[in-house]
Amino acid sequence: MTEFELKYGCNPNQKPAKIFMKDGSQLPVQVLNGKPGYINFLDAFNSWQLVRELKEATGLPSAASFKHVSPAGAAVGHPLTDVERQMYFVSEKGPLSPIACAYIRARGADRLCSYGDWAALSDVCDADTARYIKPEVSDGIIAPGYTDEALAILKEKKKGRYNVIQVDASYVPSAQECKDVFGVTFEQGHNFCKIDESLLQNIVTENKELPQQAKVDMIVALITLKYTQSNSVCYVKNGQAIGVGAGQQSRIHCTRLAGQKADNWYLRQHPKVLGLQFLPGVRRPDRDNAIDVYTSEEYEDVLAEGVWQTIFQVKPPVLTAQEKKEWIATQSGVTVGSDAFFPFGDNVERARKSGVQYIAEPGGSIRDDNVIDTANKYGIVMAFTGLRLFHH
Repeated sequence: MTEFELKYGCNPNQKPAKIFMKDGSQLPVQVLNGKPGYINFLDAFNSWQLVRELKEATGLPSAASFKHVSPAGAAVGHPLTDVERQMYFVSEKGPLSPIACAYIRARGADRLCSYGDWAALSDVCDADTARYIKPEVSDGIIAPGYTDEALAILKEKKKGRYNVIQVDASYVPSAQECKDVFGVTFEQGHNFCKIDESLLQNIVTENKELPQQAKVDMIVALITLKYTQSNSVCYVKNGQAIGVGAGQQSRIHCTRLAGQKADNWYLRQHPKVLGLQFLPGVRRPDRDNAIDVYTSEEYEDVLAEGVWQTIFQVKPPVLTAQEKKEWIATQSGVTVGSDAFFPFGDNVERARKSGVQYIAEPGGSIRDDNVIDTANKYGIVMAFTGLRLFHH
């Protein structure tokens, strides 16, 4: 396949549309099912690069959940805990494959933003992964291969219209890349920068104790940021992005947005949230929305309106603002990555409220001293990578 005709571009009025190779060579992908669109392919190509690099850097099966050309979540394939199985609605009782665990954790980081996502897998998609994806609201998937059983399961999704793409794992893009904006062609070198532990050696804070898991989390954060629309900040814990703040004009707003998502992820583990009793037949998206409202300031209004009766078996107790504050204060061991330098210490101040103990950022601000001093105040370990990761 040298080109693939698309129904339309970003919007229905943008026709004709297609993807193709300028040199006339074969596309590095095969469409095994469905008919992916313009944005689907943008998500597919960006998400595949992310999971491929994450697998290369960590040696672990990796997955990502993409929406509108930025990751809602990314993760490596650590086994799921009992709490994770409950909060991510895993119905299977037995052990799951590492690649299935990676995708479940990637999607579980921010289930609201992953609604209608594009899934990406570093490894062959197996039946465990396909069975989890089947009931989720998702637009498509890219992987280097599919087992026969997995492909059969995915082909049943969306009345047979689910988008399934197989990528040539050996494909390497051209050293130069181009895109047109307003009829003007931009050209730049492809971003082949390698992210590994060698970037983490310049620890600039008084506390220099960087455990191995924190190094892995820094790598997860940095590779996630490499394929996130800038400005961007990423919170990571135990190999899982738990909060991504993308596309904000202000760095502090990235840090706040990602921190709020990390807090929401942690609140999903609160005993009151895990104890919610849903009515039979309530769909996963409705459960996700209900949990989001339950942990928000709007919940008491919802209780007063009686909406809870359409979702829950019994009236849930209020999760008070004080309870939420106290629960979030128990979070620890979190890593933060930033795609460009922190210009002020306020980013560190906000990050540490969400349990951040490790930070990786390029450095290079005229206020680096202030940022380092703020990290030292809380005993945070900070590494200057010297590598900016803007992505547009």
